[in-house]
Amino acid sequence: MSMKSYLDMNAQELAAELAAVSARYAALKAVPRSLNMARGKPNPAQLDLSMEMLALDPASLTHTAKGADTRNYGEPTGIDECKALFADVLGVEPGNIIVGGQSSLNLMYDCVVRALLLGVYGGAEPWGRQGPLKFLCPVPGYDRHFAVTAEFGFELINIPMLPTGPDMALVKKYVESDPSVKGIWCVPKYSNPSGITYSDDTVRAFAALKPAADDFRIFWDNAYCVHTFEEEGDELLNIFDACREAGSEDMVYEFASTSKITFGGAGVSVIAASENNIKLLSKQLGIQTIGHDKINQLRHVLFLKDAAGVKAHMKKHAAIIKPKFDCVLNALDSEIAPLGIASWNRPRGGYFVAYEGLPGTAARCVGLCKEAGMVLTGAGAPFPYGKDPKDNVIRIAPTFPSLEELEQAMELFCVAAKLAALEVLSAK
Repeated sequence: MSMKSYLDMNAQELAAELAAVSARYAALKAVPRSLNMARGKPNPAQLDLSMEMLALDPASLTHTAKGADTRNYGEPTGIDECKALFADVLGVEPGNIIVGGQSSLNLMYDCVVRALLLGVYGGAEPWGRQGPLKFLCPVPGYDRHFAVTAEFGFELINIPMLPTGPDMALVKKYVESDPSVKGIWCVPKYSNPSGITYSDDTVRAFAALKPAADDFRIFWDNAYCVHTFEEEGDELLNIFDACREAGSEDMVYEFASTSKITFGGAGVSVIAASENNIKLLSKQLGIQTIGHDKINQLRHVLFLKDAAGVKAHMKKHAAIIKPKFDCVLNALDSEIAPLGIASWNRPRGGYFVAYEGLPGTAARCVGLCKEAGMVLTGAGAPFPYGKDPKDNVIRIAPTFPSLEELEQAMELFCVAAKLAALEVLSAK
């Protein structure tokens, strides 16, 4: 098989390469396999890093420092110690945090529903009474974000991602001219799936927005705020610092969780927001619930301790994750880069690599992998309504498979990617 750029091949060369790659794919397909790279899940070895948390002395988990009994009702917005832990991690004040259950997506969903039914701080009336609504979606992005707003009938608008973050000229145009635009989804650090961290200028541009709507909200999902696997990670400007300077603190809801720090199924999530937002959200939350799992909150505090403890713990994750990202990038560098048929990001943290192939190849590549026993995230998933306009983006999630499985997966992926590209080029 050739290492010459496919874009420079004539029809005869393309035909010969297509025959060779097809034969290689047939040989791989003949070997039974069951591989799954569909979601960004921690590997069991990562989950094992937090097992000590379950061995803590039960007597140490019954009461908070101020004497609140974690086994009983109360503390609906979370225990003070857990607020302090997340405040240290996110660079906000403990009073600006509400602690939720194990899922930050659940908090985001609730915030959308409350805004629709009850309105937000500063808004004249609930979103749901205002007619057709729009939500901005940086693409490629997180499919579960888009699904939430699609579920409630928002018109989802694609905002292209640049190397610095979302196209802020386009964001500004929509937000400042159209009052039906109610929010924007953001994963500002090691963005899902492109791995981009928003630049300081991008963060300041968000803070400087002057929305046409009096109830516009930035959903700042800082899911990967501590998920660095290189020695030197990316730095993200604190959105609340930028908003304080611009006088726009009420515009932001920030979300985070320990889902990929401790246990995906038994972590702790938080929302950070302005004093005005926290006051209203706390009132609404007091009607919705008597409180989340305070024993789990205290367990996390005793295990992780503070931001320094979180950072030390994440270095253990990095030792497991980094070789997997290296495996993906090395395969793409050696097998795909010389062919001129794709580009991809080189993240310093997070959970994904975004592969951008030739237009019209993503669904075919994913389909070929599935036929050969490997499940990838569906083509189109990183876009609203599952529709990739160019059909060229594939989200690679390296964390869950073992390193040995990942090596097999990348061999198959690269062959499938070549085959999909050759079919498109040959058709031309």
